[in-house]
Parts: sequence; structure tokens; C-alpha cells
Amino acid sequence: MSETASHPHEHGKSGLYALALGALGVVYGDIGTSPLYSLRECFHGEHAVPPSHDNVLGVLSLVFWVLIVTISIKYLVFVMRADNRGEGGILALMALVPPKIRRSGHFILVALGIFGASLLYGDGMITPAISVLSAVEGLSVATPFFNPYVVPITLVILFILFLIQRRGTAGIGKLFGPVMILWFLVLAVLGVCWIVRLPSVLGAINPWHAVRFFLENRGHGFLVLGSVFLVVTGGEALYADMGHFGKRPIRTAWFGLVLPCLLINYFGQGALLVTHPDASANPFFELSGRLAPQWVLYPMVVLSTVATIIASQAVISGAFSLTRQAVQLGYIPRIEIVHTSGREIGQIYIPSINWLLMIATFGLVLGFRASTNLAAAYGVAVTATMVITTILAYVVARQVWGWRRSLIAPVIAFFLIVDVSFFGANIIKVEDGGWFPLLVGIAVYTLMSTWKRGRKILADRLQADCLPLEQFVASVKPDFPIRVPGTAIFLARDPNGTPPSLLHNLKHNKVLHSKVLFLTMITEEVPAVPANERLDIQPLGQELYRVIAHYGFMQNPEVPDVLRLLKEKGMPLEPMSTTFFLSRETLIPSKRPGMAIWREKLFAVMVRNAQRPTDFFRIPVNRVVELGMQVRL
Repeated sequence: MSETASHPHEHGKSGLYALALGALGVVYGDIGTSPLYSLRECFHGEHAVPPSHDNVLGVLSLVFWVLIVTISIKYLVFVMRADNRGEGGILALMALVPPKIRRSGHFILVALGIFGASLLYGDGMITPAISVLSAVEGLSVATPFFNPYVVPITLVILFILFLIQRRGTAGIGKLFGPVMILWFLVLAVLGVCWIVRLPSVLGAINPWHAVRFFLENRGHGFLVLGSVFLVVTGGEALYADMGHFGKRPIRTAWFGLVLPCLLINYFGQGALLVTHPDASANPFFELSGRLAPQWVLYPMVVLSTVATIIASQAVISGAFSLTRQAVQLGYIPRIEIVHTSGREIGQIYIPSINWLLMIATFGLVLGFRASTNLAAAYGVAVTATMVITTILAYVVARQVWGWRRSLIAPVIAFFLIVDVSFFGANIIKVEDGGWFPLLVGIAVYTLMSTWKRGRKILADRLQADCLPLEQFVASVKPDFPIRVPGTAIFLARDPNGTPPSLLHNLKHNKVLHSKVLFLTMITEEVPAVPANERLDIQPLGQELYRVIAHYGFMQNPEVPDVLRLLKEKGMPLEPMSTTFFLSRETLIPSKRPGMAIWREKLFAVMVRNAQRPTDFFRIPVNRVVELGMQVRL
């Protein structure tokens, strides 16, 4: 994505269609592969109902209206209005919440946003496992010979998928859109072939069938909602990837191709189940298995596997983007971020996240061994995130857009009823595997909140012993201290405080460079800051300068970029005579007020394992001086 939040090229028809094509491969991969397992879980899963005529029409009615209400209306019409300068996603939404809101309320909203983001990591682990596993299981429909090889084949495909992440998706990404067009068209063709055999299934559009389903099945029918929810598990991706493609392309792809093809396929599966109730074990592959010769199943398995790889790729890339946002907003320690494209800022690869996702995904496949078992773990995290998104969107609508409570409250209440119903239907899955994404979410939330809180405590401890910068500048005289040739750049957390590294250097070496820059990197709660607004340069006198570099949470703060902008602003620095001074703190947990001792120890471990500032900020290592100090938390 470019540094600007808008997509000016999307206004032309050719640009709009090109972006819509790209959205098919990235945004709709997850939700587009839901037909592989969604209806199967309704009629063959642990909480399934018998595939009778009325039950099938009731479930189809729920599927239809869930796609319309949750995806078409809630996300595409309402939530996507809440863009943070073009960017979407729960962290971008959280950043829109005005800090002026009552402190306790703001803390709760921020905590909800962090927890919602944490839950998405669990989703990022489950999606590749359930998607690829469900596609490969299609081989078992063709012949039982493949039964022992489903898990090994799945692991091999997943290993290759995670292995190629370091090469980036710029090249293979060009193929994603056309492959997904073929996928959605095949979904529609298969659905039409069965709808024409039983056109009465289209009557499920009438919401009365959904109402009657609940009246007849009562509590059991409510539990089926946990499986129905699988049709919208990619909903958060629509919002999170808004910054990559823009609103219009995402909406165009949904209403023009994705929604019609998904509905046609679901109704086709419904017609098959009414005609052949015994097909409930795997209705998706039975669509073609009972329509064409057996050999047709093999191309379908290949196509569905490719589609699930694309869906998994989108989720993995989303985890990378989410992690970078969290790093820039100060919720995760500095980690290695590799740019895989010189032109697209959104093309990144994070090795540590990639291998953690791979290990977790392997463990899920080996532990659950079947997609129907994994479905029990799927949905709990996403439903919780959707509830949080709805709450944050309400706050933004009231506080940022200024909408009247009488206008927005009924709408949000309706969305919350739907979201909470799904959450309630999914929470019973905790014992059967739903504990996994919740455990991942709690663990990630603990890390993120500890890092954020620890950084605040560390900053307070350092500021308590910090000399105000104005006071230090006032103490500098033409003949004191001794000035030596060259430029010194001191990285400072607080632009108003004197960096400890400067005081240590002055105490031990008793000299000051002829030109001194106090450089502070600040991440704003916006996606991107234009280059012409990046630097604030404030001369302090005696050749001392305060430089504040502003970056967005979708940008990487890099010292070479700052040096380039300084040169453009008339302050060229000679690389060989420029020295960078950094502080390295050794943290000592203590019983001082702040955090529990175990969290202080955890924070100290995170600090020790964070990426070195020289690597993260791309500082020339041969020009760096690090000065250590101990800090009691």
C-alpha cells in the first residue's frame, strides 16, 4: 500500500476491476472456502440436526440471512465506514476511539481492542489447518485408499505454504485473483446443477423457515448456530484488508461475484441433502460426486486445495500486518520485519510469527486429525472479535461521527443480538477444542498488555531521573563542555528529556560533539504519515537540535529515511563523522508499585529478547555506541 490512505486509481473502471480482482484472492479466500465444511457441520457435526426437508430449508434460510445481515450490511455497509485514513482492522478501529473519553471507559475499550486482536492469532492458526485439511479430505470421498494419507498430505502442503512465505506474495499473488474467479464460478455451476433439480430450495429465502427451524428444534437449533457461523468466519478479513484495496473494490467483488456464487452453492448443497440425506458426511464433494464420474473429484480436490492455500495465505499475511501494527503501536516488542517487495509497503514477512503459526498449525492437524474435529475449535475467537468490533464501531459512530444515540443504538443492538447469539452457540465448543483459540488469545493479550504497561512504567522510572532537555541546553556554554568534531545522534524516548546515553557519555568522556541531534521516533495512531509531514526540526541553540520523526502504524521507522529527509531539509550529515548513541537498560524487577512481580519478570524477558534497536531502526552498526544502565521497575 502506498503512504496515502486513498486509492485514487480505484475510481476508473479498469482500476476498480483490477483491485476487485486482487480482493478476490486476498480478502475472500477464507469466506470463499467455507462451503467445504459449513453445511456439513450443520448436518453431520457433533451438534448436527437430521437433514430433513424442513431442517435443510431452515439452515439455508439462516445461511442466507446471516450472509446478508453480518457481511453485506454490518461489515460492508456499516463497519467499513469506520476507516482510519483508509485502513481497517480492529487495531485501526481502536485507534479511532478518542482519548478524551472518560479514562476508565477508554481503558476498557482499549483492553477490548487488544483482546480482540489477540484472538485473531488463534484464528490465524486454525484457518490454514481446517481449510487445507477439509480440501484434502475430498480424496476420501473418491476412494478410501487415501484415508491414511490425508493428514500427511495436509502437513506437506502446509509446510510448503509456510516455507514460501519468505519469498513474499508479490509474484504468486497475481495468480490468486484468477484462481479464485474460477473457484467461485465452479461453486456456482455445481450449485445450479442441483438447484434445477429441486428449485423449491430457493424458498429458504423466506425468513419464516429460519423461525420455524428454531421453533421445532429449540435448544438444539440454537446450538446449530455455532456451525452456521462458519459461513461468515472471514468477515473480519473484509475490514482488516480494506487498506489494501479500498472500499469500492471489496464491495464490488462481494456483491458482483462472491455473494451470488456462495449462495448458489449453499442452496445447491441444500438441494442435494434434501434429495440424498446420506450425503451429509461431505455434501460439498458429493455435489460433483453424484453429478459426474468419479474422476471429476480429483480436479475438484486440486482446485479446492489451491483455494484453501490462498485462503490460508491471506490469513497468514493478515497476521503479519496485525503484528506490525501492534509493534508500531507499542503492544509488542520490536521483532524482525522483512519487506518482500520494493514497491508495496504491505508486502512483509515476519519470520518469528511465520514459524510460530506453522508449529501451531501442525499441532492442530496432528491433534485433531479431521476438519470436523477442528470445526469445534473454530468460531469461538472470531465471534468474540466480532462482538468487540461492534462495540468499538458504536463508540466511533457516537464520538467521532456524532450520530444520535436514537439512530445508532437500535442498529447496534440488532447487530449485537446476532453476534452474541453466535458467541453463545460457539462458547459450548470450549471443551471440544474451543479452548485453544481462547488460550492463545489470553496468552497474546497477557504479552501485549504486559509490554504496553511495562513500557509505561519504564518511561516513568527513566523520566523520574531524567534531566529536562531545556535545562541541559541552558547548561551548554561556548567553552563548556569541550566540543569535538563530528555529529552525534542520540535516540530519545522522550523528546522533552535529556537522553541517559548523553549524560553517561558526558560523565565518562567529558566531551560533546560539535553538532548534536536528539532524535525521537513517534508512532501516531494513523496508518501513515506523508513524507512532507514526517520531521519536526527544532533548533535549540549551540548546534543542538531536537528532531521528532512521525510515522504511522503501517510504516517502519528507519534512521536512513530520517537522514534522507534531513538532507532534503538542508541538514546534510556526513555518514563517516556521525555517531549514534543508544541506551541499553538492564531491568531489575522490584516490589515498587506498578505491576505484579511475575509480570515485571516477563517484561524483562521480553526486553532482552526484543530485536536490537540497531536492526529495527536500520542504524549503521559500525557507527553505534551503546551505553548501559540499570533500572529498577
